[in-house]
Amino acid sequence: MLGLTKTFGALYLASLLMQLGSTLLMTYLALRLSADGVAEFWGGALMAANALGMVAGGKVGRVLIQRVGHIRTYVACGGVIAAAVLAHEFSSALPFWLFLRALVGLAMMCQLMVLESWLNDQARSDQRGKVLGIYMVAIYVGMVLGQLALSWKGDLGIHALLGVAMAFALCLVPVALTRSMHPAALQPAPVDIKLFIQRVPQSLVTVLMAGMIYSAFFGLAAIYASRQGLDTTEVGQFMAMIIGAGLLAQLPLGWLSDRLPRASLIRGVAVLLVLACLPLGFSQQPSFGVLLLVGACIGFLQFCLYPLGVALANDNIEAELRVSLAGLLLVTYGVGAAIGPLLAGALMERFGASSLYYFSAACAALLALSVGQGKVSGAHLQEDAPLHHQATPVGLASATLAAAIEPASPHAVEPQTTEAPTITAQPE
Repeated sequence: MLGLTKTFGALYLASLLMQLGSTLLMTYLALRLSADGVAEFWGGALMAANALGMVAGGKVGRVLIQRVGHIRTYVACGGVIAAAVLAHEFSSALPFWLFLRALVGLAMMCQLMVLESWLNDQARSDQRGKVLGIYMVAIYVGMVLGQLALSWKGDLGIHALLGVAMAFALCLVPVALTRSMHPAALQPAPVDIKLFIQRVPQSLVTVLMAGMIYSAFFGLAAIYASRQGLDTTEVGQFMAMIIGAGLLAQLPLGWLSDRLPRASLIRGVAVLLVLACLPLGFSQQPSFGVLLLVGACIGFLQFCLYPLGVALANDNIEAELRVSLAGLLLVTYGVGAAIGPLLAGALMERFGASSLYYFSAACAALLALSVGQGKVSGAHLQEDAPLHHQATPVGLASATLAAAIEPASPHAVEPQTTEAPTITAQPE
């Protein structure tokens, strides 16, 4: 594990800094809208614009990487993000902010394609699970730190935007200075949508609902917390608690996911999520302690849905189709991430801030009704399904992104045992 951390340390550090800046920006903008008295719908619209930008970034990133290479693509997109972040101070016009959020989403997806294809390309098949697992831990840690960064000044001044711009500027340094071998060119895979709808409909529903719930959370939970009377510091702590609980959930979930029927586990988690969301839906002005406790329970459960959906899909798809599957899962997630915050924002504007958790409960209830072990035929069950447990994505980024944009390559790295990085190539 230490060898992998040394080998891929530059990429892990870059990922952490990117997510720190990204989540800090999301929460900061939501709180700015809330402080300015802007309708909740616009908070959802900003998150939807980010998701749509990331979907478009999947196409743009492939073109850029093929034309100018991985590092140039990463550095150029980092510069675009830093400029777009600071541009929020030039105007508070909401259409302008929508454009900036879409631009940030597009550029960040390009950066994530660089990082994840790099990790996937350089990791041996027998170590890829650990490599991507550490990567997801780095992402979660960055997300938590991004929320806690709100406590530094405790206000909504320009310091937060400066911090975001600094994070994206600093994330360029480890990638620009890394001595790791560059990954191979990207090879897109065709997607047979009809086949996957017939073969893994329950997985697609799970990923779609996960996208709706996660995106609504990232775009609107800070506004909900602000409406409950929390100050900026407390909002950051509330968000960090939920995300941290999601990280903790991945360990027991991985153990359970490999031992219990996955469809039954999805239904069980969905039912528990309904029960966890209802207290915040019914409660008016709950105490800060109650918000933290219930929020942690919600985070623990909601961040289990996507990995279970991915695992269920991989169980029922042949190895040669899994690259295409990964691409379709990410597109499905992106559709949910674009729809969810718009619907949740409209509900919050019409019925109050607590409607966010009625929305999450409704999505979870619909998922519980749609998924069940009795609907799994087992006709296409695969014994060689890889990485049975997949960590939850951030935005549209996940450890499945690497597989979607580039199959495992013959390049690999050995864990480092000396200070100078030693890169070797081995056939898998």
